[in-house]
Order: sequence, then structure tokens, then C-alpha cells
Amino acid sequence: MSRFTLRLAVLIAVLALVGAPFLLGAFTITLMNYVGIYALVAIGLALLTGVGGLVSFGQAAFVGLAAYSSAWVTALNGGSPWIGLLLGIVITCAVAFILGLITLRLQGHYLSLSTIAWGLAIGFLFGNVEGLGKHNGIASIPPISIGSVSLVESWQIYYLIWAVVCVVLLLVYNLLDSRIGRAMRALRGGNTLVESLGINVFWIKVTCFVFAAFLAALSGWLYAHLSRFISPTPFEPLMGIEYLMMAMVGGAGSPIGGVIGAAIVTLLKNFVQDYLHYIIPSGTGQLEVVAYAGLFIVFLQYARGGVVAWVQQYLPATAIPRPSQATPLARRDKPAAGTPLLKVDQAERRFGGLIAVNKVSFDVNAGEILGLIGPNGAGKSTMFNLLTGALQTNSGSITFAGKDITRTRQSNIAQAGIARTFQHVKLRPKMTLLDNVMLGAYPRTHTGLFSGLFRLNRAEEASARYDALQQLERVGLGDKPFELAGNLPLGNQRILEIARALAADPVLLVLDEPAAGLRRGEKQQLAALLKSLRDNDKLTILLVEHDMEFVMGLVDRLVVMDFGEKLIEGQPEAVREDPRVQEAYLGGTA
Repeated sequence: MSRFTLRLAVLIAVLALVGAPFLLGAFTITLMNYVGIYALVAIGLALLTGVGGLVSFGQAAFVGLAAYSSAWVTALNGGSPWIGLLLGIVITCAVAFILGLITLRLQGHYLSLSTIAWGLAIGFLFGNVEGLGKHNGIASIPPISIGSVSLVESWQIYYLIWAVVCVVLLLVYNLLDSRIGRAMRALRGGNTLVESLGINVFWIKVTCFVFAAFLAALSGWLYAHLSRFISPTPFEPLMGIEYLMMAMVGGAGSPIGGVIGAAIVTLLKNFVQDYLHYIIPSGTGQLEVVAYAGLFIVFLQYARGGVVAWVQQYLPATAIPRPSQATPLARRDKPAAGTPLLKVDQAERRFGGLIAVNKVSFDVNAGEILGLIGPNGAGKSTMFNLLTGALQTNSGSITFAGKDITRTRQSNIAQAGIARTFQHVKLRPKMTLLDNVMLGAYPRTHTGLFSGLFRLNRAEEASARYDALQQLERVGLGDKPFELAGNLPLGNQRILEIARALAADPVLLVLDEPAAGLRRGEKQQLAALLKSLRDNDKLTILLVEHDMEFVMGLVDRLVVMDFGEKLIEGQPEAVREDPRVQEAYLGGTA
């Protein structure tokens, strides 16, 4: 699909929205109003759950906080709905921030269960606070006014609702194509990779959580002034499950899927209510839920990824123009060759009674390639994880560029200039090669949430894209920057990891078995690349590798580990000839 076709489709959709009140009846417009209000929550869940992987059943409570805040300001205290909007956003985002600090360190189903718990608690408060009308709710909520125009009729508030939805969609798509958005998109698949890129995972989760709550607050405000009456029922966890269903039906990873899902679920509920009584003349009240659930299950059998993903498989890929040349990102100053860069002193790591790393010491000097070798189980990968902060030592110390990093967070170590790859490839398969490499540039870029939302980051994004393209060209993947990373063979995925690490402009590049899965010619190209990085870029490299032929022709020095201890350290030829190495690593003396 060309960009022209995509823009034409958007234009047609906008014109259809503008013309709907002239062509459709009042009831249909009212139904579309509710679709728009629900869509705001579903868009937030598409970002929170589909993109960030954080499942929340409690979004209805955030809708309720904003709705009750505005109702309290207007119906009970005679204030302006716009003051109600401000209060609703402040209260909702503040509560979301506090809840995020408390709950977002939980993982998996524990996080989901916690959202049900606080959703129940907040819903309980709505029905039991005297000043909020208890279970009788709050009536006589005034309509929203814009200047002298009061949005009393459904067609009047329709334009406000859908203008908000369209603006939110634009802002969310802007966000997803920004530095913070890429960090959010990287959350699915585990924290280890994200932290290794210099990203503070917890604060990205909090940002995503609060932003989704902000969209729920907009929804709650509009809901209160559309319905003109609120009670606790629409804000209970059951409605939270329905919001999550909307996001899933439309396509959990797609903002526009939130709108489509809200439309499908709302219209489906209305359809069941209208026609089920023709099939079952009596007692349809309880069976509506059964029929609705059955239709939902059938739907998921044929479109488990949601409507958007199902439709996209039949559409040609959108043609994306190749970014033009831009100002490169600022680069780090590299230390002079031979300068002590990394010092490991008596590092020890235990797992219960197992000592994986036992009092290991070695140094890495700037401008060299150091190999860390040893048989399986020698403790090499554990040592790598200690160096990069994925694990912490039980004793001993690690110093990098003169600073003690023994107890430093993994993200802070990455920001200090250590970039790594992984023994088992860690990419984001549904992101493009270009986006995967741009993730590596996160520590070198600085724009935040608001810059991403309003496209104030254009210059920085252009520089990051240009730099990422340069790294892809460097490793031999520059001909397909918009290919999905998951489509690459394993060998190329390892090469892509190196490109991502290089995008961080590291001082020390830490590679975990980079030649695994590569053919002989690819290994030679990789060796040439690593030598070029050392000689031309003044980059220091530490690698662990099992391919002795590859290592011996590449490294300046070797450190050999066996059973968690350092066996020997020295020049490659001297290490090769050592009987202890031949016994431990090669299976016996020559």
C-alpha cells in the first residue's frame, strides 16, 4: 500500500465521520458517541496491553474517577465542565501514578490480579461515599459548553467526541514512532534486553500506565456529560473486562484497533439485545451474556490477533521512504589505546551452593579485543552478566572507566558505555531492523513523552534513523531496513544484534558467542568488522566464543575459565599450547 493510498483512506474515514450526523438517525449517532468514548479507553489499552504487555482489568475505575470528578465539580458545586476535566485528569493520573509505583513491579498474572483488586476497591468507593450519591449516583450533570454553544444534542457532542478520538490517534501514533514509543514497544518479551539498552524499564511502564489512565480520564469526562447521569455500575471491573475485550477484538497492538474493537463490541451488544428475543421469546436477559460471549469466542477463532492484524495480512506493505542524510548523533570520546578500561577484581557469584564464578580477576585495556573462553559450564555467561549488571556479584568488585559499577543498575551501565549482545538472540521480532537498531541509540537520544506526542523530536529522530542505517550498512544488512527482524535467519539476527549494540556508540562492546550460526564466509566478514571497529573506531571488544579458529585469529589476549575459575590469561598462541587449556577446553593434550 502506497503512502498516498493510506492518506486517501484516512481522508475518506474523516469525511465519513464529518458527514455521519447528516445521514444517520439520532439513535445511531448516540451509539457512535458511546463507541468514541469507549474507543479512548481501548486505545489506551492497545498501548498498555498490546504494545507494553501490561494487562489491566481496572481501566473502568479510571474512567469512573474522571466522570465522578467532573460530576462533583459541575452537578454538585455548579462549576464548569472544563474545570471538571482538569480535576478529572489530575486525580486520575495521580491515582494511576501511585498505583503504578505500587503494582508495576509485579510480573505476569500477579499484575493482572492487582488491577482487579484496585478496580474493585475504587468501584466500591463510588457506591459508598455519601458526597458522591452512593449507589443512587449523581444526576443533572450539565452539558459541555464551547463558548455560547451548549452541546446538548447528541449530534453536537458527537463532533467533540470524535475530534478528541482523532487527535488522540494522531498523538499515539506519533508516540509509537518516537524514542519513548520504541522503548514501550520493546517491553513485550522480557526486561533483560530493555535494561541492557539503557532503558529504565520501570519508569517506561509507569509512563505507559499513566498515559493509558489519561485517555481513560478523557473518556470518563465525555461519558459524564453525554449521559448526564452517573452511577457506580459502568465503572466496575466487569466493564474493565469489556474494555480489554474491545482492545483484543480490534487488535491489541494497534491504536486504530481500539476504535474498531470498540465499534464491534458496542454494535454486537446492541445487535444481541435487539434480536435475541426473536429467537428466544422469553428470559433473554441472562442469555444475552451467553450469546455475546459465544460470538466473541467464534470471532477469536478466526482472528486471534484482532481485526487489524487479520486485515493487514491481505494488504500490501506500506511503502516507507528511506530516510535522507541527517546530522549524526554526538559520539563518545574513546580512551587512548592501552588505557585500563575494565577491571574485574576477585568477582564471585553464587547460586545457592553452586559457585558459578569463583574469585575471578582480569583487566581489559582500551583498544584491544579480549576473548573469554572455556568449556560449557565454565561460568563465562555468568561473568558477562556480572559485567553488564544483569547479575550482581556476591563479593569482589568491577570497575569501568575508573568508576565502580559493582552494584550499578543494568540500564545505568549501558548508559555509561557498555553495550552487549546475548548468547540466545534477543530482538523484537515484530519490529523492523531499523527500529531494532534505533533501540540501541536510546542512551544517545534525549527527547521525552511530550516531544514524541507532538513531533517535536524530528531532528533527533532523523539523526537516530540515519545513524541506525549507517550501522545496518556496516554489518551488511543495509538493503532491507524495513524487514521485520523475526524474518531474518539466525545468523543475520546475531549480526543485527551487533548493529544494535553499535548504535549505542559504546566504549566497550561485549559479545556473547557472536559467530554462532554463521557460515565460514560470514565469520570472516564478522572478524573483519570487529578488527575494523578496534582499529578505526578505537572500540574495545570483549567476547566469549566457542569457535577456537575464529577466536585465535581475532583476539589480542585470552582469558580461559573452567569450573568458575580463571585458568590462564595470555597471548592466543601461548594459551593454545598450555596443557591445562588443552585438557579442560580441547579434551586433552595434543
